[in-house]
Amino acid sequence: MRIFITGGSGLIGSALAENLLQDGHEVILLSRNPARTGLQAPKGAKLEAWDGKTANGWGKLVNQQSVIVNLAGSNLGAGRWTASRKKEILESRLFAGQAVVQAVEQAVEKPLAVLQSSAVGYYGSQADQLLTEGNPAGSDFASRVTVEWEKSTAAVEALGVRRAIFRTGVVISTRGGAFPKLLLPFRLFAGGPIGNGKQWFPWIHLADEVAGIRFLIDHTETKGVYNLSAPNPVQNKTLSRAIGKALHRPALLPVPPQALQLLFGEMSTILLASQRMVPQRFVEAGMKFQFPEIEPALKDLFR
Repeated sequence: MRIFITGGSGLIGSALAENLLQDGHEVILLSRNPARTGLQAPKGAKLEAWDGKTANGWGKLVNQQSVIVNLAGSNLGAGRWTASRKKEILESRLFAGQAVVQAVEQAVEKPLAVLQSSAVGYYGSQADQLLTEGNPAGSDFASRVTVEWEKSTAAVEALGVRRAIFRTGVVISTRGGAFPKLLLPFRLFAGGPIGNGKQWFPWIHLADEVAGIRFLIDHTETKGVYNLSAPNPVQNKTLSRAIGKALHRPALLPVPPQALQLLFGEMSTILLASQRMVPQRFVEAGMKFQFPEIEPALKDLFR
């Protein structure tokens, strides 16, 4: 199979590319800076330049043995949400989706599937409510952006192409992403729960994140929305204790929510949210998670 990955230089895209290459698939990473991406791309991956907005240059490579995995989107947690930053966050997702749709429209032989990335932010903060794929969207900025992100490639379905959406939890890995930032206070002996620690944390080990995306690629009957997180979300206080145990550090110093709000502004909502998301449809479809519990997952990271 020929797999196109937008956003392929990030944590998830790189790990997915490595996995696909090991199984003999052709992997094409779309990049606005192929020279820079090539320095860190997995060996064997091919790079194609794209502008992040259209199918110019790479769309002609799409055929009936292709799958497009759309991961592209500016990092929500990269800085304070100013008006210009919010615009960039939304437009990066809409433009990438637009490019994917254009590629499918132009393809003489339509691809096998389009897999659309999404995030737990879709649901907003929902206290203790169990969140399955049928729950409605929230109303904050992250929710609104995620709704539009999911819709950005919806047009491929009318063209007869299978589409599956995966709403990802927080990927735990020491290779990159948001998790290393969460670990930093613990490494400095200053870690602890945020506020009262009752917020639910929807996590997933990087290996299971990749396995979930592979499941959607390989199982041609899958379509629609799938929550991609570990079957056992944990509260923030439980996570803090588990991190402290894994790193042999104390986990006693609570972080006041007001401090995060002062430091990050509106962006702090993604750090303070409570999202008890579970992967109901993946479990029902028969996917087996390698790391369903937080302590073994952390032990694997720090071994």
